[in-house]
Amino acid sequence: MPLKIILLGAGQVGSSLAENLASEENDITVVDTDGNRLRELQDRIDIRTVIGLASLPDVLQRAGAEDADMLIAVTNSDEVNMAACQVAFSLFRTPTKIARIRDPQYIRESDKLFSQDAFPIDVLISPERLVTNYIQRLIETPGALQVLDFAGGKLQLVAVRAIHGGLLVGQELRFLKHHMPSVETRVAAIFRKGRAIVPEGSTVIEADDEVFFLAGTSDIRAVMSELRRKESSYKRIVIAGGGNIGYRLAREIEARYSVKVLEHSEDRCQWLSNHLKHAIVLRGDASDQELLLDENIEDTDLFIAVTNDDEANIMASLLAKRLGARKVMTLINNTAYVDLVQGGDIDIAISPSQSTIGSLLTHVRRGDIANVYSLRRGAAEAIEAVAHGDIKTSKVVGRAVEDIDLPEGCSIGAIVRGEAVIIAHDHTIIETGDHVILFLVDKRRTSDVEKLFQVGFSFF
Repeated sequence: MPLKIILLGAGQVGSSLAENLASEENDITVVDTDGNRLRELQDRIDIRTVIGLASLPDVLQRAGAEDADMLIAVTNSDEVNMAACQVAFSLFRTPTKIARIRDPQYIRESDKLFSQDAFPIDVLISPERLVTNYIQRLIETPGALQVLDFAGGKLQLVAVRAIHGGLLVGQELRFLKHHMPSVETRVAAIFRKGRAIVPEGSTVIEADDEVFFLAGTSDIRAVMSELRRKESSYKRIVIAGGGNIGYRLAREIEARYSVKVLEHSEDRCQWLSNHLKHAIVLRGDASDQELLLDENIEDTDLFIAVTNDDEANIMASLLAKRLGARKVMTLINNTAYVDLVQGGDIDIAISPSQSTIGSLLTHVRRGDIANVYSLRRGAAEAIEAVAHGDIKTSKVVGRAVEDIDLPEGCSIGAIVRGEAVIIAHDHTIIETGDHVILFLVDKRRTSDVEKLFQVGFSFF
């Protein structure tokens, strides 16, 4: 049965989420104050729209709040998102309420503020926290384009660009086991010139391929060294932008790395200086060539641009790279820019909306879905599903991987069973309680994956 979902906010995250959910045959209504934006969205996808302020009772009533299964509040205002969840709970008893909250002051008090006794928000999404955690994983895994955690960090999915000189480049995938007999890993997908290739033993890895592989977290660095020359750890890091993300990131890494923060605002510099213990705070513009040269940008291992201005981030990153920074990461809110810039002088482009959408989708999916990640800017998905039931009530439990009716373009990469990480093979049998990691090249087949992990009525 399709879910009836009310989406509040037709910005970048709301629009992308509407497209994701509508393609899975859900009943979607989008609310926004901007009629033009809603019309553009309605021209592209099959949804209902309501014009109005998302927190008003009559607007929510027109959107169908009386019988909605879920409300997702992702407007640009924290206060509107919070009030909308309160109204949906108090007047319409909406079962599930999800809100995006950005202001760190609200996040710090989340335990007291967001409960059934206060603002009744069931799931809180903080983009700044998601992006900061994501950048941290990239810092800890030099050379990776994407690093995603599964099963509480026991297993990771890592994307790397294969380069000339990598041991496995020009060889068939089956040789990975010969090179590394003691390491369990699985190449989940390969993207070549933007096109997905389903990996088989005879697949030959080429230079510039984007290779996604699964391995236990402790084995990640070893597998990466097969695909590209091993990169030394970062030591000196420059963060351009001292806003919420820049501050949070500096605070998390300043004890382990030599960190400098560049910030334009004098007041914000003073605030950062008072709240950071080890990082050096410098007042100035990140695209000021003289400042970068004075701060020895040529000796910088990693330059990370996280201001709230895409163009400023791109220009500062390009300048830092030209002046000798070893690696540059750039925060880009406009998803149309991401593919344009990544892979040239900019090593990694980070899209906050993709991180947010993946986290939101985790809570929307049917079945017991523990994690959903968007890959390749939304073209593919990695899903962590928990198997329940027995051979009578489940379509996966008690069955070997080769006997499971997976949708086309879907593969099972690994299983986490308790503390054990098991790389999946044809004869691997799924047990109840297993965390199953699936890779889906065509995300339109997501609902088929969800149905696989739903348990028959006899289980209940």
